[in-house]
Amino acid sequence: MVQVLHFGSLVFEYQTMDVAGPFDFLNLATRSIAEYGLKHGAAVSKEVIGKAPNFVFHHIAETLDPVQLMTSGFKITPTDTLDDCPEVDYLLIGGPLPENFEFPPKYVDFIKRHHAAGKTIFTTCTGASALASTGILDGKNATVNNVEYNYIVKRYPKVKWSKDKKWVVDGNIWTGGGVLAGMDMFAHWIETTYGKDVMIAAAMQFDYEPRDINGITGVIPLRYDATGKQISTTVFPN
Repeated sequence: MVQVLHFGSLVFEYQTMDVAGPFDFLNLATRSIAEYGLKHGAAVSKEVIGKAPNFVFHHIAETLDPVQLMTSGFKITPTDTLDDCPEVDYLLIGGPLPENFEFPPKYVDFIKRHHAAGKTIFTTCTGASALASTGILDGKNATVNNVEYNYIVKRYPKVKWSKDKKWVVDGNIWTGGGVLAGMDMFAHWIETTYGKDVMIAAAMQFDYEPRDINGITGVIPLRYDATGKQISTTVFPN
């Protein structure tokens, strides 16, 4: 039986795609989606199905009341409260408006317990500034959305900020730049954790071509037609 891994995200006024994008991509990497794709003619092998993970997703807040997100008019209804949420294996923090942002104390406690247990934290976009507000990033290497980079560097000077790469890994903390850089970061994580073929199968469902840590395409092998013209890397059924 495939181990079930729990991914959690704290619910607050973050940019919608910071969490929705990575969580949807992770979901597309799961065994159930791979099995569905094979059933309906997708180019998915039984080997991919055998390696694909099983994830359960948790959207965690102080209450179960709907929360207005920062962008696009979306609201999200939490699935779990901070008090009753099962222990999560991975925690994703999306990006808020960084100016004057502070987590409520119960959120800070939840994040610090997760970190103290040695479990992985991911941030996307300005989510690294939200994590920095807890003090957990002090002395660590990190990146953040480059648009707000200068403001965030000044606000959290104890963090070793960098914008040379699209994501930065320091121990069990993964920080991504803008939201699509965060997607690329998760593509890399899926590839290194479950295999390139699992990542490609998930990316195919999105019709998505991930970039590498330098922001360059080619993570999925390039393809060319008979004349040598470059064509889409994604292979779909005829």
